[in-house]
Amino acid sequence: MKRKNNTHLVVGFLLIFLTAAVGKTAAQEQKVNVKEIVFEHLGDAYEWHITNWGEKSIAIPLPVIVKSKERGWRVFSSSHISHGTTHEGFYIAHEGKYAGKVVERNSAGEEIRPSMDISFTKNALGLFISSCLLLLIILPVARWYKRGAQHTPKGFRGAVELLIVYVLDEIIKPCVGEEYRKYATYLLTIFFFIFINNLMGLIPFFPGGANVTGNIAVTLFLAFCTFLVITFSGTKAYWKEILWPEVPTWLKAPVPIMPVIELFGIFTKPFALMIRLFANIMAGHSVILGLVCLIFITVSMGATINTSMSIVAVLFSIFMNFLELLVAFIQAYVFTLLSSVFINMARVKHAH
Repeated sequence: MKRKNNTHLVVGFLLIFLTAAVGKTAAQEQKVNVKEIVFEHLGDAYEWHITNWGEKSIAIPLPVIVKSKERGWRVFSSSHISHGTTHEGFYIAHEGKYAGKVVERNSAGEEIRPSMDISFTKNALGLFISSCLLLLIILPVARWYKRGAQHTPKGFRGAVELLIVYVLDEIIKPCVGEEYRKYATYLLTIFFFIFINNLMGLIPFFPGGANVTGNIAVTLFLAFCTFLVITFSGTKAYWKEILWPEVPTWLKAPVPIMPVIELFGIFTKPFALMIRLFANIMAGHSVILGLVCLIFITVSMGATINTSMSIVAVLFSIFMNFLELLVAFIQAYVFTLLSSVFINMARVKHAH
C-alpha cells in the first residue's frame, strides 16, 4: 500500500511540472471541461486507455460484439472505431443520449443502438483481472487449509489467513449465528471480491484504474446475489412475519397494508446495499479526479495561484488516497456485515 501511495505522490508532482510546461497560452486556447474528464475516467469504455505519447494514444483495444437490427451479429476490434471512424456501419456516438456507446444508422438514416451489445469493455476486463487476482490470493490459502493447517502460515499467505479469520470471527459468526458455516463461503467471497476491486480501482495505471465497484451494474448484481440468498434462506416464521404479521387484523385484511409494506422492505434491503457501495466508491474517485483537474483549471490564473493550488491539490489528493484505502476496506466490511445481518433476519425461528 505504501508503494501505491508513493506512486500517487510522484504522479501528483509530475502533474505540477507538466502544468507549468503547458503554460498560460495553452490553457486559454483549450478550456478544461472537468465534468467531461471525470465522467470519461469513471465511465465504461470499449478500449483501455493507457497514456498518450505525443499525439498518439496508447490503448488496449477490446472486442466489440454487437447484433445489428438489420445485419445480424458483428464482432470486431474497438481499434476500428476508437478514433471517430466507422466500421461496418458502427461507430461510437460522441453526443446525444447514446454518447460513448456503439451505435449504427438504420435504413431511414436514424442513429440507433444495436439490438444487443455484449462487448468486452474496460470494466469487464477489470473484473476479469480482479477475479484472477482473487484466485491467485485465495487458492494458496485454500491449499494450506486442505493440507490440515498444521502450522501457522507466514508471509503474505499468513496475512490473508489473518484477514479471513477476522471476517469469519468478527462479522459472519456473530451476525449469521449458529448456521454461519452454510453462508461463510458466499460472504467471504463477497468481502474479498469487493475489497480487491476497490483497491484495484485506486491504482492509477494498468491493470488498475477500472471503476468496477463504482459501476452500478456490478453493485446491482452483488445486491441481487444477496437478495437470492436471503429469499431462499427464509424460514416459515420469516415469511409469516411478512405475509401475515402480528398486527391488528384490520391492517392485514381486507386491505393488506402491512403485508405490502413488509414485501416492499424485502426489496429495499438489497437496494440499500447496491446504492451504498456504488455511491461511496463513485464519490471517492470523483473527488480525487476533481482535485487533479484543479491543477489545470488554475493555469490561466497566473503562476503564483497555479503553483499554490497545485500543491494544495496534490496534498489533498494524497490525503484522499489514504482515505480511499480505508474506504475500500470499510465498504467491503459494511456490505458483508449487512448481508450477514439480513441473512440472520431471514433465519428467524419463531414469529414474534
